[in-house]
This record gives sequence, structure tokens and C-alpha cells, in this order.
Amino acid sequence: MYTLYYAPGAASLVVHWLLIELDLPYELRVLDLKAGEQNHADYLALNPSGVVPTLVVDGRPMTEAAALLLTLAEQHPGTGLAPPPGDPRRAAYHQWMLHLANAVQPLFRLWWYPHEPAGAALSDTVQAHVRPRLEAAWERLDAQLAAHGPYLLGDRVSAVDFYLTMLMRWSRAMPQPATTWPHLAAHAQRMKARPSFRTLYEREGLSDWT
Repeated sequence: MYTLYYAPGAASLVVHWLLIELDLPYELRVLDLKAGEQNHADYLALNPSGVVPTLVVDGRPMTEAAALLLTLAEQHPGTGLAPPPGDPRRAAYHQWMLHLANAVQPLFRLWWYPHEPAGAALSDTVQAHVRPRLEAAWERLDAQLAAHGPYLLGDRVSAVDFYLTMLMRWSRAMPQPATTWPHLAAHAQRMKARPSFRTLYEREGLSDWT
């Protein structure tokens, strides 16, 4: 049994989605981020960063969405969501997972909280610099799908495609969302058509991103 601490639509979404996709037993513990529940002492004892997700596995808390995706997919090799050692796709799998975690996801933090790195007076400047970086990331990912798709690793879906879909969803209200790019839009539609995505939306009470 897994226990997932989550907030609807937050970075925990992709871990929740993979738990459903893998048909694993789990229970949910929702955190009200606006009320600051992620900063309560009992939660900080599990996740000192005060963010979601936290996944408790056999009594041990684990954090970081990308790391959790890698771990869950690796622990269930029969699903094919992680290329096994020796598979020629494995290096690309790690490359794209870390690229999304290190080069794409942090840009959203800067976009949503532009006052954090430079102060409120420079918030507009921060966003002005973040937007082209995000759009360049979408351009690169769209080109990858165009050349090697329909999924990031080719003709088979992997855990990294779930991660990409969550990040695309996050861009839905931005001036130029990820689905402006045609191959990313097609990828999003394929992933959203999965039964696990519908179940995810039902369980998190989500209805946006048509």
C-alpha cells in the first residue's frame, strides 16, 4: 500500500496518475496548499521542503516527482513504462526525464512566483525572460516528437510521457500553451485518452484543460 500526499493539479498529479496506470493500491492524503498545510510540522517531518508530492512506501517517505516516476516504473518492469537496462532507449529515457525535471518544470515556478528570485518590482521582467525559455523548450520537445514520435521514446509510451503531459497541462493558461505546437497537441490528446487519465481527473476533482 502506498500513501500519496497530494494537492489537486500540483506536481503530485503525475505520481497519482502513474499509481492509477500501474493499478497499484494506494490511499490519498490531500493537502490544502492555500491554507499552508504543507508547512505544518507533521508534514515537514515527512517532506522538509514543504511541497508535494510525498509518497510513503513501506513507512518511508519519498519525494521529488521525477524520482518517484523513475522508481515506480522501475519497480514494475512488466508494464513497459521504463526501458530496462540494455535497452537502447534507456539513455534517452533518463535524458528526457531529467531534462523535464531540471530545465522545464523549474520555469513554471519562476512564472507563477516571479517575485521570488528578484523581488516584486521585477516580476514582469522575470516573466518576460521565462516565457521564451519555456517556448524554446516546447519547440525542442515538439521537434523530438516530430522526428521520433508519437511518444518521446518512439512508438511506446513511457513514464516520461506522463511527466510531459502534466507540464503541458500546467501551460494551459499561458500566453502560448504547449498545445500550440502540433505534435505536442497530438501527444496530449493521446495521453488524455488513456482511461487512467479520466480516473485521475475524477479522483482529484479536476475538470479543466479541454
